[in-house]
Amino acid sequence: MASRLLKFTAVVRKFAGQSQIIKRYQHATYAQTLLNIPETTVSKLDNGLRIATEDSGTSTCTVGLWIDAGSRYETEKNNGVAHFLEHMAFKGTAKRSQVDLELEVENMGAHLNAYTSREQTVYFAKCLSKDLEKAVEILADIIQNSKFGEAEIERERGVILREMQEVETNLQEVVFDHLHSVAYQGTPLGRTILGPTENIKSISRDDLVDYINNHYKGSRIVLAGAGGIKHDELVKYANKYLGSLSNEYKSGIPEALPCRFTGSDVRVRDDAMPLAHIAIAVEGCGWTNPDNIPLMVANTLIGMWDRSLGGGANVSSKLAQNTATHNLCHSFQSFNTCYKDTGLWGIYFVSEGLTIDDMVYNVQNEWMRLCTSVTDGEVVRAKNLLKTNMFLQLDGSTPICEDIGRQMLCYGRRIPIPELEARIEAVDAKTIRDVCTKYIYDRCPVVAAVGPTEGLTDYNRIRAGMYWIRV
Repeated sequence: MASRLLKFTAVVRKFAGQSQIIKRYQHATYAQTLLNIPETTVSKLDNGLRIATEDSGTSTCTVGLWIDAGSRYETEKNNGVAHFLEHMAFKGTAKRSQVDLELEVENMGAHLNAYTSREQTVYFAKCLSKDLEKAVEILADIIQNSKFGEAEIERERGVILREMQEVETNLQEVVFDHLHSVAYQGTPLGRTILGPTENIKSISRDDLVDYINNHYKGSRIVLAGAGGIKHDELVKYANKYLGSLSNEYKSGIPEALPCRFTGSDVRVRDDAMPLAHIAIAVEGCGWTNPDNIPLMVANTLIGMWDRSLGGGANVSSKLAQNTATHNLCHSFQSFNTCYKDTGLWGIYFVSEGLTIDDMVYNVQNEWMRLCTSVTDGEVVRAKNLLKTNMFLQLDGSTPICEDIGRQMLCYGRRIPIPELEARIEAVDAKTIRDVCTKYIYDRCPVVAAVGPTEGLTDYNRIRAGMYWIRV
């Protein structure tokens, strides 16, 4: 019995010692975790092309070309050419036919993709780290040597026209296109990314080539990489495959034209639809404006809500509490859409016709509360939620690569996570009240609505709801 007790005591001591070791090493503070995130390393080639990477040491990676060129740089005549060009990217080059390109990518086990926004065009690849050079070579071949064969152009015309029909069924996209058209009417940001049908039917090979020659220049391109990527290796591959890319302009550097914001509304009434889809917004600020962080916190304060969510009147958002209690809409989500020099800050909601007016009243009431009486407790909660959402979005090499590319084009650098966290932490209730008063209080909003919109508040009443008469 005594020997058993001695053995048991020895085992307890052994594991107690191990637990002390575990306790000593398992705890890392939040600040330490932020500081341990790999840094973003940046280099520049002679032609102005920038290379930015974050090496996490994994066996896979994402690498892509972020180009400072989107639909905002188009004219009324060639609107849609940037998106058309994205469709043509994987249709064959001088070195590879479309079939060869697809087989090569498939044999690597890689994924190629591309997308176009109003200010950027992106081509990226996800692959094994050992195939990084091949991925860079393919991306470089695509943007420098695409053939733009007439047969492929005609085939893609039909594809884009069908895509436009599909977009018409996505009512949220339809509403946001209408919102841009009235907010920035008569300016490039007011046009759609896909372009009008007549342009798609008339865009030629010369239009595609001219757009590349005018915009795909070294100084407007960022080669971003994340995952298992050694920065020096990516710089070497960039020099090898993209070093000859031109940075000379025949007729001056094309600038994004300033976009004038106009408070106004557009209503597409269709009483056959079961629900109304509505967006209301004010002019926000650009990416580099210091007011952007407080507006992001204010956006988080409004939040989002859906009938399918478990939380009803007990959720933190005041607007969500009122919406759930009084059944004002089916769903809503706030948004803060930024561009270089402007933005749209507002809310999108889906509602039945008879409750639209009440929903608009509650939205504006909450906006006025942000301007006048938001509390520190609410702001602290919103800041924590914002940080959580932002950091959770950086889960995986692809979102990190996208974050690097976008920030390099928007800010000229990637903001370190500790700096971003500190800037969010610096926001308090007074900051929110001041910034919201600057951008929301007594400002002309823009409104876009599709569906049974008869019950939507008259624009003059909506404008009158943008301020409180206080004694």
